[in-house]
Amino acid sequence: MSETWLIVGLGNPGAEYAHNRHNVGQMVLDELAHRVGGGFKSHKSRAQVLEGRLGIGGPRVVLAKPMSYMNVSGGPVSALAKFYDVEPARVIAVHDEIDIPFNTIKLKIGGGEGGHNGLRDISKALATKDYLRVRVGVGRPPGRMDTADFVLRDFATSEKKELPFLIDEAADAVEALVREGLLSAQQKFHPAKAQ
Repeated sequence: MSETWLIVGLGNPGAEYAHNRHNVGQMVLDELAHRVGGGFKSHKSRAQVLEGRLGIGGPRVVLAKPMSYMNVSGGPVSALAKFYDVEPARVIAVHDEIDIPFNTIKLKIGGGEGGHNGLRDISKALATKDYLRVRVGVGRPPGRMDTADFVLRDFATSEKKELPFLIDEAADAVEALVREGLLSAQQKFHPAKAQ
């Protein structure tokens, strides 16, 4: 297996979805691409891909934005993992998470998908749940709003002011995961519990 990391930003393709809550993973990948210093190119796996290093002499990464719809993200992720010879433990999925508040980031490996169909499809395609996740909190739908309607909407005006900071912090969390490992990154990015 290679020393490469595969970092995948989940979302839906097309301009009409670009600013939706469901696409926050792809927004984080755009920030990481800016840091790596390059542009995405089409890959035969049905994804936009950028190969590079995190910092000078840093770890080798493949940044990927699947061009499939969210619910069928598994095919492109599995194809990329095979193509670049990346084991699941070195795959990082960056995605929206309704079960944590907006402006919060949580990191984990494995576990359930919490009703997230994109993650469910990746777990099925990789034949394991043991890959890393950077969960970017988008909050819960207000009132009785349907979850799908909520995540397929753009962020609220009040959230848009905070969004660049959230994306920046999520990109920092991805870098910490790659450079320092899960435990150290969790200690940095998970809010301290009140005593």
